Amino acid sequence: MTSRPDTLGPEIRRFAHAPLRQTAFLNSVPKCGTHLLRNIVRMFVAPEQHYDREFLQIPNFEQHRGALDPRRPQFSVGHLLFADISLMGLKHARQVILVRDPYDYVLARARFHLSDQFDHPQLNHLKGGAVTVEQMLNMMIFGIPGRGPALREVFLFHAVAWMGTGAHIVRYEDIVAHLKALDAPEAEAFFGDLLGRFGIDLPSDWRERVRIGADRKHSSTAREHLSGVTLPDELPDVQKQLVDHMAPGLRELLGYA
Repeated sequence: MTSRPDTLGPEIRRFAHAPLRQTAFLNSVPKCGTHLLRNIVRMFVAPEQHYDREFLQIPNFEQHRGALDPRRPQFSVGHLLFADISLMGLKHARQVILVRDPYDYVLARARFHLSDQFDHPQLNHLKGGAVTVEQMLNMMIFGIPGRGPALREVFLFHAVAWMGTGAHIVRYEDIVAHLKALDAPEAEAFFGDLLGRFGIDLPSDWRERVRIGADRKHSSTAREHLSGVTLPDELPDVQKQLVDHMAPGLRELLGYA
């Protein structure tokens, strides 16, 4: 992916930050709003405690294991599969897992794969009208043999398998809903709980920090920053049925049905 430069750093430095006392890790299902929640949390963490060299994933985990060192608490982000290496690495960390309605995940993943910003040697040939939108949506659901996982496997190993192990699950849609009513008491309770899961106390200026962090201009993967094919706002009915066939019970387990 060709990323836009980070523009949030100067905003973060305007605020005072209480030091993290425990390692905090945002784990997420890819294409579920990672940059949104990452930027919100960054507003509450001192820059010197941001581990921003890389998103942690299984292939690069050994090189970046220091991000989770309990002796030097930091805030880091990644897409760590449920595996022995992840479990042991995250033993002393506070972990929040971000999920999204699987119907909308299919659209977000397809939109990203078809965008000009996405650059993958094994998948670039699918862009430029080589396949129809519906065909691309189906590949996001069923996977691409040898090149991309199916929806069921993505959610199984990035979210479902972590449930009941001490990790906190948060839904992208709940974050967005409270952002739209940030002055409501319910928003204060929601963000107080969410940030508390990272070990962060809610300061008096929390609303200003959240508004800045959630500003889409700071996200390199916001929809308006992706150029390419236009996709529908809602997943077509046939593809909804295919999601339910491919991963029966998934939406209900995550609280979407």
